[in-house]
Amino acid sequence: MKRSKRYRSMMDKIDRGKYYGVEEGVKLLKEFPSTKFDETVDVAIRLGVDPKKADQMVRGTVALPHGTGKDVKVLVLCKAPKDKEAKEAGADYVGFEEYIKKIEEGWSDVEAIVATPDVMKEVGKLGRYLGRKGLMPNPKAGTVTFEVADAVKQLKTGRIEFRVDKFGNVHAIVGRLSFSAEKLVENIKSLVDQVVRLKPSSAKGQYVKNITISSTMGPGIKLDRVALMDALR
Repeated sequence: MKRSKRYRSMMDKIDRGKYYGVEEGVKLLKEFPSTKFDETVDVAIRLGVDPKKADQMVRGTVALPHGTGKDVKVLVLCKAPKDKEAKEAGADYVGFEEYIKKIEEGWSDVEAIVATPDVMKEVGKLGRYLGRKGLMPNPKAGTVTFEVADAVKQLKTGRIEFRVDKFGNVHAIVGRLSFSAEKLVENIKSLVDQVVRLKPSSAKGQYVKNITISSTMGPGIKLDRVALMDALR
């Protein structure tokens, strides 16, 4: 693949055989040539699990201390009187039957959906529309709850959901390149810490195999997973 001059200049700054400390890696990331937009910072964690086994499916949420820098649009599917509570908490869209219909017609202009348990019978029928987009409400992710105000506030202020993919990787956005290095480091540590806490009891051998950070338009920087995990203890 032909790489741009900017990308090649970034690659020249990276020692491909080195595993960087998280502070050093973030510092290097922020030294890369800037783009015309505020790039997101992504973390990829390779896990020693078999996602095909139900008891090794790593999935959860984490409240990033400094958020993601992204305005998350939240839909709350509920009935009265929870609709008022959701609106007051800052939900972008609130309703039930009208949004069920809109979703069936292809609408999905949201990043997160919260639903109350009493409407899940109908929401469950939207699996083929929401499942492939990762928008299906789930109790384990805290998006099926009667505490809609808390759920909306957490999503708005930086709670993210993650799950291991079929290759054993967890991918998550942990902020913007414009964040201070300190904020990015704290967000990365919060994510890794939560992933480690969710280690399945059936997972054998090395659990966290490698951790890589990158910006939207930049190459990956490998982090020293041992040093990072030791810092979390």
